[in-house]
Amino acid sequence: MMDYIVVGLGLAGISFCETLEKNGKSFKVITDNSQQASQVAGGLYNPVILKRFTLAWNAQQQIEQTKPFYKHLEEKLGEVFDHELPVLRKFASIEEQNNWFEAADRPGLDHFLSTIIQPNHNPSVEAPFGFGEVKYTGRIDTGTLVNTYKNYLDQKGQLQEESFEYAALEVKENSVVYGSIEAKNIVFACGFGLKQSPYFGYLPLNGTKGELLVIKAPEYKEQNVIKSGVFTIPLENDTYLVGATYKWKDKTNVPTEESKNELLEKLKTFLKCEFEVIDHVAGIRPTVVDRRPLVGRHPEHSNLYVLNGFGSRGVMIAPYASEQLYNYIENGTPLDKEINIERFTKKYYLA
Repeated sequence: MMDYIVVGLGLAGISFCETLEKNGKSFKVITDNSQQASQVAGGLYNPVILKRFTLAWNAQQQIEQTKPFYKHLEEKLGEVFDHELPVLRKFASIEEQNNWFEAADRPGLDHFLSTIIQPNHNPSVEAPFGFGEVKYTGRIDTGTLVNTYKNYLDQKGQLQEESFEYAALEVKENSVVYGSIEAKNIVFACGFGLKQSPYFGYLPLNGTKGELLVIKAPEYKEQNVIKSGVFTIPLENDTYLVGATYKWKDKTNVPTEESKNELLEKLKTFLKCEFEVIDHVAGIRPTVVDRRPLVGRHPEHSNLYVLNGFGSRGVMIAPYASEQLYNYIENGTPLDKEINIERFTKKYYLA
């Protein structure tokens, strides 16, 4: 009998697998690659909500776990995933500059917000009021991470690439059986695909479609992440990620002309050089009504667990939430109340 079955291999699945491996637990992963949110994510780790100059939820603790977690993955897999990049928030006015300084005085934010206004030296950018710099930020190459980790598990015989069939899952008192696999526990880390679950479908996972462009702009020559109406993230060979959109009704992974035009319109408000769109991707972020992750045990089945709902901050939340869940299952350590799915138990019994 194995210790765990893990369903899904995005940031949540990878983080939980790493936690299991670190603790010597046996597991098998089942994934069909249908959920694209991790692969097409911008991958930023940024502790500050730049629209309102506020600290993201639990940001200090999460950022402390983020760097060593991905550093370990780089050493283990022999790839570079973590690209340290300053995030520069373009100011639209003197008032925004003043708001930035006020925010930089607040406890917590003072650690991350620089009080030195960065003047604009890039002729391809229109930014007469300069930028505010967020410190300790960067980008995780999530696409490369997912593919590399998938290959790593495949070589070890721990990967089963197929769509998970809920009807084939047998839930026993002390184990679960799926095909030829029997395990003590199963963890659903399947992103927006959780909506199809007969066990966890009651959870208020809304799903928000996000779209990104990849542009080639040889004259841009920007080494920082620039955040205005959209962000631009430098990649390689004069290419940049541009994103992102937030759509609540469309639940497909198909890129749309409407979102492309929205991104281009916002990009052109500050980028003044020529560029070419070379790619356009989309994915459904697993977002939750109260903007907190979904972590915990099923209300009735003691060996069914969920690890989900990371929204647009999966890079930072995944290592933290995975450790929380592991310690809850194996050591009986209480979950952070804000992420515990017990907050929605009433919905289960009303469903």
